[in-house]
Amino acid sequence: MSIRQLLGTCCILLSLFSITPHSAQAEPLVINAALDQSVIQPLLDKFMATYPDIEIEYHDQNTQATDQSVIRQPVTADVIISAAMAQQMGRVNQGYARRLNSPQVQQWPKWAKWRNEVFGFTFEPIVMAYRLDLAQHMLPPTSHADLLKRLNDHHDILQQRVVTYTPQGSDLGYALYQQDARYSGRFWSLIQAMGRVQASTASATPDMLKGLSSGRYWLGYNLLGSYAMAWALEHPEVIVQVPQDYSLVVMRMAFIHKEAPHPQAAERFVNFLLSFEGQHILAGETPLFSIRPDVQGPYTAQRLKDQVGPRLYPINMNASLLALLDSQRHQYFMQRWQQSFWP
Repeated sequence: MSIRQLLGTCCILLSLFSITPHSAQAEPLVINAALDQSVIQPLLDKFMATYPDIEIEYHDQNTQATDQSVIRQPVTADVIISAAMAQQMGRVNQGYARRLNSPQVQQWPKWAKWRNEVFGFTFEPIVMAYRLDLAQHMLPPTSHADLLKRLNDHHDILQQRVVTYTPQGSDLGYALYQQDARYSGRFWSLIQAMGRVQASTASATPDMLKGLSSGRYWLGYNLLGSYAMAWALEHPEVIVQVPQDYSLVVMRMAFIHKEAPHPQAAERFVNFLLSFEGQHILAGETPLFSIRPDVQGPYTAQRLKDQVGPRLYPINMNASLLALLDSQRHQYFMQRWQQSFWP
């Protein structure tokens, strides 16, 4: 066989077995999320198994970085996920979200969606957490009133042993304090008491939990219950307490960026979040608390309601959240918080 014939045969064989670059590469899906990837990984795994032609690029960020990624150019993110509910609503109100119409969206509860553009897909209580060491010195607090009393009566023991969210470096922390001020007449007294014990502030619940396990802190206030409950299962030195007077509830909110580079993959993902299958994974394999009433598992909104009852105060997903973004309101609140916390 001549060299020319041999090369011709090789070319034919290569054409038969080669794969074009388009078919070899899965369609990317870029998710920017203020949600620990390790927590939502079971859902990501199931989605990729269901849609093997989609490859997820997941960016685990804090709430402020996630929010800023929405307006950054060029747009790289397809889906935005955050529990900073006011910021999510604000970006949608500014026109950054892509409207989604699907059977999953039509069936989704009205109280957990807005304009079919942004969707709350979890139901997460806000809790207190403490180390077992605390019980050796005082009765652990079971309510906001208890917490205030412990801070006042045992301020010497609790010096630098309390941690809570920062309202400056965390959009979620700021929103939680705003809601606390709405529901509790003793809120500012509580902030003053935390200031007197020189409480630390953190921008993320996992940082607070790590501090509790290490012994740096004995008591944590306003933690995301989803993270705290999952942590306590592996760290028995940490006890989670759902406040008995009231417990705020936040929802992780997801929307598709209006300029999403991969809109079809993004639509598939958000529909999967809202589907029975996706919510079933949230309820059974993550601590994120499924919203769907037809899903059963250890982590569902209905089960939480049955256990806690009317003391759950969900943060409403409506236009009232936009008031939290008012600059004058924010400035006034932060000035008062700083004067109370750092007198």
